[in-house]
Amino acid sequence: MMRVLFLSVFLLAACNQKAQDSKVNEELEVQFSLPRKLKEVSGIALSPDKKTIWAIEDQGNKNVVYGLDAEGNLLADVLVENAENNDWEDITADEHGDLYIGDFGNNDNDRQNLSILKIDLKNTGQKSTRVVQTTQFHYEGQKEFPPKKSGLLYDCEAFVAMKGYFYLFTKNRSKGFDGIFLVFRIPNKAGNFEAKLIGRLQIQGKYDDAAITSAAVPATHDKVVLLTHKNIHILSGFSPDDFSQAQIRKLPLHHNSQKEAVVFFNDHTLLMADEKNKKTGGNVYRFSLP
Repeated sequence: MMRVLFLSVFLLAACNQKAQDSKVNEELEVQFSLPRKLKEVSGIALSPDKKTIWAIEDQGNKNVVYGLDAEGNLLADVLVENAENNDWEDITADEHGDLYIGDFGNNDNDRQNLSILKIDLKNTGQKSTRVVQTTQFHYEGQKEFPPKKSGLLYDCEAFVAMKGYFYLFTKNRSKGFDGIFLVFRIPNKAGNFEAKLIGRLQIQGKYDDAAITSAAVPATHDKVVLLTHKNIHILSGFSPDDFSQAQIRKLPLHHNSQKEAVVFFNDHTLLMADEKNKKTGGNVYRFSLP
């Protein structure tokens, strides 16, 4: 009963945002505005009871995970004591509710200290947390740091945890952008690994249409959602060790902003967040999948 009540409150929270038009379009709806201090949100995840949204920021910001309630109120800022925010680009939870931070932002494709950090964070009452597992990795196929400008395929802002593995979806920064991205798989365990290339795919469109900024997977694990500034892209028809034949379905959002974070609220509903840029952005949105 409590979960049903919370869901109702969560989905109606945008009604309180009288200062702004809650409807961006017919599908994308403003859920709430982010607190002012969170201007560069790069990833969001949900607690197992779905009462807390965990948010992180990227390079140049604190090594802190922020907890928000259903109306966007800041409940906690939890210091990650034994980690540095080199470039935190996404946060995800596995099927057990454990949280992982992707410290793999790599704009120049020259980093050699890429990692995924598992943190011991359970509730908003914590003032601090610690990294309890570090998964270091390098990409299969990358020989130069950085590669030539035509081959800058090793930045990453999107990953999911699924059935004992991490799946990474790279962001194309190549000269002559063509929408190609790579899919890598890494074991979800401590150690230093070569990220195995399991797919080379392409999204049609320009940079705002096709440059991947976040990823999410539902409890069913039958699809992966990839976020770009203007669209949702749904991957299906893949196997755990092969994404090369995955089908890609585009869902236009009819809204262009620096969207950087996505998570499944339930199997049919997504939450997304964008960065604050002057007069636009800085919101969490709700989107219902068809």
